[in-house]
Amino acid sequence: MAAKTRIKKGDLVQVITGKKQSRGGDRGKTGRVLEVFPERGRVLVEGINRVTKHVKAGQTARGSQTGGIEQHEAPLHISNVALVDPKTKKPTRVGIRTETVERDGVERTVRVRVARRSGEDIA
Repeated sequence: MAAKTRIKKGDLVQVITGKKQSRGGDRGKTGRVLEVFPERGRVLVEGINRVTKHVKAGQTARGSQTGGIEQHEAPLHISNVALVDPKTKKPTRVGIRTETVERDGVERTVRVRVARRSGEDIA
């Protein structure tokens, strides 16, 4: 079952759990969401949860050798990150507000994401 997520690709999020930065962890760091995996309930955040991967040397189509030790981001559980409030720059929960908007003479109901901490709309 896919988890219901209110965090979207491109959002600025902050890590709220895990090891402190003084102990080599990522808690308190912020980054942009690169990808959301709702079926697994995880998010990929730029510069957060970097892991070392040993890649076996192999040849590419052009014949160059690739391989060695690479570092890249690993997915985090969605409950371990919180959206950063655009006004206060602190982590906040996300709410939904419905409003009616009139476009071309047609009224539509639109859902808008709202930061709970300040009440500010999230772009």
